[in-house]
Amino acid sequence: MLNKYARAFFTRVLTPFAAFLLRRGVSPDTVTLIGTAGVVAGALVFYPRGEFFWGTIVITVFVFSDLVDGNMARQAGVSSRWGAFLDSTLDRVADGAIFGGFALWYAGTGDNDMLCAVAIFCLASGQVVSYTKARGEAIGLPVAVNGLVERAERLVISLVAAGLAGFHAFGVPGIQILLPIALWAVAAGSLVTMVQRVVTVRRESAEADAAAAAAGPGSEATS
Repeated sequence: MLNKYARAFFTRVLTPFAAFLLRRGVSPDTVTLIGTAGVVAGALVFYPRGEFFWGTIVITVFVFSDLVDGNMARQAGVSSRWGAFLDSTLDRVADGAIFGGFALWYAGTGDNDMLCAVAIFCLASGQVVSYTKARGEAIGLPVAVNGLVERAERLVISLVAAGLAGFHAFGVPGIQILLPIALWAVAAGSLVTMVQRVVTVRRESAEADAAAAAAGPGSEATS
């Protein structure tokens, strides 16, 4: 849902910056790698120490590389399967670092085993949500459903909540509760999305198998 509207808006906003980088000789793959490194560093350096505000600032800056690299590739006319593969693969690394950072905080100083488990579930379910669509498409199905909580929603909910929770360090009382709420929301939304995609793949595979079975005898009769 957010992917559809937010991506189009930010693509227009970031187009001049993407063109600037191309003029400087920077490649889209370089932007992808630097962006992922920045997100991983921001998540694993700041979040385990409870520095949610500054961690979120760093991560947000580098998250936009996910839009810039694709924009650069289109402008340069070098869009490729390799670029799409690299971008998708490193997205999983970045997401793992973000929720891994939350899990490390709650496993350590945050001292909350339940929220540590919820963060780990968010990490794992996010990977599975992406896998279900990729695997379904790999076996020739359209997987014609997006689901309740895609990657954009997971990131926005988690990062906004973490950034606001970080204001607790500046003396804002009670605001740190936003992060646990966000993690529970992402976990529930990811579970719903997994079910939506699995049900869709099951339906589409049954329809494809039925169509193949119906076409089989007819095609043999006319051969």
